[in-house]
Amino acid sequence: KEFLLEISGTTVTITCPLTEGSIVWDLGGTKPASNERKYVIENHDSSPTNVACSSGSKKYQMYLNARVCTNCEELDALTVTGIIIADILITFGVLILVYYFSKDRKGRAGAGGRQRGQKMQRPPPVPNPDYEPIRKGQREVYAGLESRGF
Repeated sequence: KEFLLEISGTTVTITCPLTEGSIVWDLGGTKPASNERKYVIENHDSSPTNVACSSGSKKYQMYLNARVCTNCEELDALTVTGIIIADILITFGVLILVYYFSKDRKGRAGAGGRQRGQKMQRPPPVPNPDYEPIRKGQREVYAGLESRGF
């Protein structure tokens, strides 16, 4: 048997698995005055606590670590499923649009631009000023550089 736990906003409802007898609750060392099977905690502060319910010699314990919030909205499974499916459909729609427009742009650029098969000649590289070719009239700059015989 297990505890039944219901959370709605900041209200936590705990149902004890015991069905007969007078039920005594123990919440982290404090004993509330409730003797019913269900115990309701209003304005729970999300602090972890030990919860126990007992009747006669039978005792059940549970560690309660429930996170609650005041501004939370509860969504059922159908709404969450709908949101996920809508997100996937929108994503696929954007992918199809991007594919369609990129395919169209590639076709137009190939017809009007240069052909892929042709190789255009590249211009010669920009000369480096440190290695200029010897020109007529500038031989004296390089006169000290004579070839050596090995």
